[in-house]
Amino acid sequence: MNIILPAMGEGVIEATINKWLVSEGAKVREDDPLVEVATDKVDSEVPAPSDGTIVSIIAREGSTIKVGETIAIIENDSSPSPEESRQVQKEVERVRETISELRNEKKEIETIAHDLKSRTPSGKFISPLVRSIAARESISYTELDTVPGTGMDGRITKDDILKLLDTRKNAVKATEPARKKEKPVTMQGGDEVIEMDRVRKLIAEHMVLSKRTSPHVTSFIDADVTKLVNWRNSVKEKFFSAEGQKLTLTPIFIDAAARDLYEFPMVNISVDGNNIIRKKNINIGMATALPDGNLIVPVIKNANEKNLTGLARSVNDLAERARNNKLKPDEITGGTFTITNFGSYNNLAGTPIINQPQAAILGTGVVRKMPAVIETPDGDMIAIRQIMILSLSYDHRVIDGALAGKFLNRVKGILENYSTDLM
Repeated sequence: MNIILPAMGEGVIEATINKWLVSEGAKVREDDPLVEVATDKVDSEVPAPSDGTIVSIIAREGSTIKVGETIAIIENDSSPSPEESRQVQKEVERVRETISELRNEKKEIETIAHDLKSRTPSGKFISPLVRSIAARESISYTELDTVPGTGMDGRITKDDILKLLDTRKNAVKATEPARKKEKPVTMQGGDEVIEMDRVRKLIAEHMVLSKRTSPHVTSFIDADVTKLVNWRNSVKEKFFSAEGQKLTLTPIFIDAAARDLYEFPMVNISVDGNNIIRKKNINIGMATALPDGNLIVPVIKNANEKNLTGLARSVNDLAERARNNKLKPDEITGGTFTITNFGSYNNLAGTPIINQPQAAILGTGVVRKMPAVIETPDGDMIAIRQIMILSLSYDHRVIDGALAGKFLNRVKGILENYSTDLM
C-alpha cells in the first residue's frame, strides 16, 4: 500500500519532509506517527494508514513533496485473498494506463505552452532573447503588448525592450524621492549571529507582506470590565469542577468579537483585487505564543455558534495542542478575524498587524485596577475599577474610521455588560 502525503489544509499543495519517525523494516500500528512534515502554515505528523511493515521510504528527509504523492510503501500484515490480489493487479494496470495518458497530455500541453510563451496576449511574437530579458526585468507579457514592435510583422526586438527599460528607469527617477541607503549592521566583539528558523522566516515574510498590502490604521478604546472580572473570579472554580476546563478571559473576548462581527459583517471581510469578499462564517483566530518564541494562530470555526463553555473548551484545546505541535493543518486556516492578547505579558495595548487576507485584528490589553469616574444618581464619584484597553487595526482600503469606531465601541459595550447566562 502506498502511503501518500495527505491534504494539509486550504491552499497547501506541498510539504517538506522534516524527520522520519520510523525506518524501513519497522512494524507499525494504524495511526502510529510515521513522519514529521512542514508546510508554510504548520508542522504536523502523517499517521500510518493501517497495521503493517514499512517496506520502503521514498521521500527522503529535506525533500519537498506535493500533496497526493507517495512518500513510503507499507505492507499489510495480513495476506491478501486471491480476489484482492486480482483487484490490486487490475488497479496497477489502470494506473499505468493513466500515467501513459497523462504523459501524452503533458507533451501536448508543453507544445501549447511553448507557443503561448512565444506570444503576447494580442499575438505579437516574442523571440527567446526578448523573453529572457523580460523575465530578468520582471516585465509582464501584458506590458510587452504596449510596446510598438519595430521588427518584421510588428515583432518586438531587443532594441524595443531596452527602450522600454530606459523609459521605466527615467519614470522612476522623476517620480520617486531619493531612497536612503540602508546602513549595514556593524558587528562588535561578542555579538552573536542567530539565523532565523523556518517558522520565523515565514512569520517575517507574512508581516512584511501585510504592511505592504494593507494601509494600517489602529483605533483604541478603554473598557470597564469590573463586573466581568468579578463574575469570572466568582465562577471559575465551579466551572473547573463542572467542566474540567479553565475559564480565562480569552473565550469571553472571542465570544464578544463573534457577536460583534455578526452585527457588523463588513468587518468580517477580505479584499480580492477590486472586490470585497464578505465572509459567511465567523472563524476567529487566536494568536498563540509558542515555547520556541514563534507564533501560530489556531482558528475557532463558526465561533458565533458556540456558547461560552464550548469556546472555553476550544480555546484550551487548541492552545495546548499548539504548544505541543499537535495542531492539524485545517485548524490554522480559514480564519476571518484574529484576536491577539497583549495583556498576557502585562502590556497596556499594542498596534497589531493584520493577519492577511483578513481585514482587521483586535488587540486586548492587560486588565488593571485604576481610579475611574463613576456616574451615580447622587452625582459623580471616583472608584477603583478594572480597566483594559482594546485596539483594533484595520485595512483602511475597505474599513473606514466610522465603521471601525462603531465596531470597537460595540465590543466595549458587550464586555462591560457581559451576559452571564451564556454558559
